[in-house]
Amino acid sequence: MEEAVGIRWHKLITHMAQLSYPQHSASLANEQQRLALVLRALGGDAGLNIRAAAERRVHSSRHLLQKIAGTGLRWPLAWRDHDTLYLPAEIALYPDEGHNRDLYLWLTALASCNPLTEQGNWFSGNQQAVLRCLRRFPGLSAVYQRLVDAETNARRQRIRPRRGGEAREQAIVQALQNPGTCTQLPDGPGDPDPVPLWLYPAVNSGAAPVRRRDSDSDDQGAGSSQQNAGLRRQASYAEDPDSRHGLTLFRLESLLSWSEFIPLDRASDDTGDEDASRVAEDLDNITLSTSRGRVASRIRLDLDLPSAAEDDIPLSTGNLYPEWDYRKQRLLNDYCRVIPMLPRAAVAAPLPPHLQPLARRLRRQFAAFGQQPLRQKHQLQGQALDLNACITHQVQRQQGNASSHARVWQQQQPQGRDLSCLVLADLSLSTDAWANNERQVIDVIRDSLHLLGEALDASQDNFALYGFSSRRRDHVRLNMIKNFREPMNNVIHGRIQALKPGYYTRMGAAIRQAGDIINDHPADKRLLLILTDGKPNDLDLYEGRYGLEDTRMALLEARRAGIITYCVTIDQSTGDYIPYVFGHQGYFRLSRADQLPAILPGLYLNLSGKLQ
Repeated sequence: MEEAVGIRWHKLITHMAQLSYPQHSASLANEQQRLALVLRALGGDAGLNIRAAAERRVHSSRHLLQKIAGTGLRWPLAWRDHDTLYLPAEIALYPDEGHNRDLYLWLTALASCNPLTEQGNWFSGNQQAVLRCLRRFPGLSAVYQRLVDAETNARRQRIRPRRGGEAREQAIVQALQNPGTCTQLPDGPGDPDPVPLWLYPAVNSGAAPVRRRDSDSDDQGAGSSQQNAGLRRQASYAEDPDSRHGLTLFRLESLLSWSEFIPLDRASDDTGDEDASRVAEDLDNITLSTSRGRVASRIRLDLDLPSAAEDDIPLSTGNLYPEWDYRKQRLLNDYCRVIPMLPRAAVAAPLPPHLQPLARRLRRQFAAFGQQPLRQKHQLQGQALDLNACITHQVQRQQGNASSHARVWQQQQPQGRDLSCLVLADLSLSTDAWANNERQVIDVIRDSLHLLGEALDASQDNFALYGFSSRRRDHVRLNMIKNFREPMNNVIHGRIQALKPGYYTRMGAAIRQAGDIINDHPADKRLLLILTDGKPNDLDLYEGRYGLEDTRMALLEARRAGIITYCVTIDQSTGDYIPYVFGHQGYFRLSRADQLPAILPGLYLNLSGKLQ
């Protein structure tokens, strides 16, 4: 009974203390695609991602009801760093949904005019950024004025300044209404009340950013939620006081065998904390251990290269390629080594039986496409009359404007297709995931390569098939499936069947090597078709924006060389980075991985038809 009364009391007092308008809220999930387009259209840093901001603890003024309910202590403040613009996951500050949506738009525009180098003085720096933004984009003046009026009214209801803080609050309101007229923020008790229209200093702005260690896993734990998985929080490193890194020696014979194993219940301390996500929400600063292992185990498992006898067959010592470092804005010459390899366990095999009916249909379709003659109209001579040209010529005769040479014939000529295509498939460890209840992503990629190879062989297009993965910059693996000179036969199908997922996705180096291969086989049209299921990443710094910028630079280099690039992806977060890396017309996203074998040949047919 006491618990039921407590729950109802908590709900009642929390509702009474609430100063927002959830029924008129705007969410970042619905606005993210529009904001990404606005950020790039306004000339902001095109490499910025947009993510949800974690709440920060703010020691500002609160109403009595907020103090009783324990609310008003944490705010999702907007801020940015070199890689990401962080915006509130939900905005419900105003009783008008349009104003809440306009606040997302304004913060994005402000971020495009607010370089990181000018974030030292939060109060005056935001005012200067507002003035700069309004000068560059006068059309936002009306939006800003509406937001200032709404925020001024909301602050009268939301804020009760503490004693001695009235002058500070008046200065903030003056800076909002007339930016640039107030250069100094008066002192006051606690922190200034949050200003939703401004950007705040970056999290850990005075310390090195907290990065994920190599040994960390991508899984979020039993108590994590997808909604909070992408939030970045304040954190600091600390030494583990209980760490013991001694050398343990034991005899393997002392381990219990399976026959001696007793299935006892595990203690509750061995299970994960199901409330870890909720506890993280309440922490102002998360302390991370500097130890490279988990608390539960000091054994670090990492992907290692197999022995030479078990690994794929290297065809050479590899080629050195540069890598783009966007932080230094220069190419690091001879930085990555790309090693071409052949599958060691590949055995010649026919096309899998479940693909043969679809392959026969694709071969008929692509054979007809490759042999379809080109019809030329309005010719002086030909095999058949052009009916539309005859009508036009007759009308011109009656008007007295007809030419003495009647172009009323049409000719049919064989259509030549001078096209080279290289298919580059992602074979990283992420392809070991399940595409559906029956098949893995790597199975889907194998079927796609089987069918696309059969289709391109029927169209007589010059094509090659490669796969890639990586383990740091000195070991980028380029799996040769079929080069341009090889025929499509059982040997190729056997190599496709031997493909296995492994390692990471250093995409930039693989694209540069693929570009050199295509350039060695000149044609009027050259196409690089990339199949991937995720972002570029590797064990070292090749993650996040670093990997995206290098991939983008490699694609730009390929386009300057006359190569047309196109990406087919099954990554569901493509709205964040794929348009920036490949261009808005340079990619196709599949909602399900198992759609790839059926869609890929038709997609190539449409794409190659546009290139003619």
